[in-house]
Amino acid sequence: MLNPNVYTDLVAAGDEVDALVAGLDPEGWRTPTPAPGWTVAHQIAHLAATFRLAALSAANPEQFAAVMSRLGPDFNNNVDAALAEFLAEEPDVLFKRWQEERSRAERALAAHPVGEPVPWLVRPLPAGILAAAGMMELFAHGQDVADALGVRRVHTDRVGHLVAFAVRTWDFGYLARGLDVPAAEFRFELTAPSGQRWEFGPADGEQRVTGPAVDLCLLVTRRRHRDDLALRAEGDLADRWLDIAQAYRGPAGPGRRPGQFAERDAAAA
Repeated sequence: MLNPNVYTDLVAAGDEVDALVAGLDPEGWRTPTPAPGWTVAHQIAHLAATFRLAALSAANPEQFAAVMSRLGPDFNNNVDAALAEFLAEEPDVLFKRWQEERSRAERALAAHPVGEPVPWLVRPLPAGILAAAGMMELFAHGQDVADALGVRRVHTDRVGHLVAFAVRTWDFGYLARGLDVPAAEFRFELTAPSGQRWEFGPADGEQRVTGPAVDLCLLVTRRRHRDDLALRAEGDLADRWLDIAQAYRGPAGPGRRPGQFAERDAAAA
């Protein structure tokens, strides 16, 4: 069942990202992030472009379809083109435009019942699922910004929307690599930031993933290597899944190296 709180939680997650960058000077916006070649400005520009698409999807499907029809076959070229107009702005203008784009998307999505389909990149999605995908984007790119600026994030049970989205899209890692998707159903047993236990999949499933819910979010957004997370797998398929898991379409990218953030994470603990 879709959680109707996803719309208000999407707003709160956007506010958290805003707080990371609101006081940055121009040099701060140029800070390199763990994504190769991307600065803090790139991260916010990507979010602005993504939320612009979400707003069009929910408010103007015809214009959304027109935009999609102009995309080329190269995923990375499409991303670069979407970022370009935002990166051309001065940081204060970029920040304002990002806030405007996310506000439009938040309002447009909230105008739909959570289960009502809206168009999206590959196929229509329930509006609530698209909002959860937006939270995934905020989590991922917000983490890059936080890592770049040396900020330790404090998570709440709002990550439950991303966890449910990750479980729903568990096959994306296979699809992104052209691999066959296993027929086995996975069992997920996760601990929320509050200590609550979240369970997905068959109770007797032989392929199991267990551990902290936030660690699963870091894994499926590929913001931490599995070796640096407290996730555990039972079963060969589940173990392999920890290597390839992702909750987004498109190329997987190189991800993060084992131990890349060891000193930073230890200092923040």
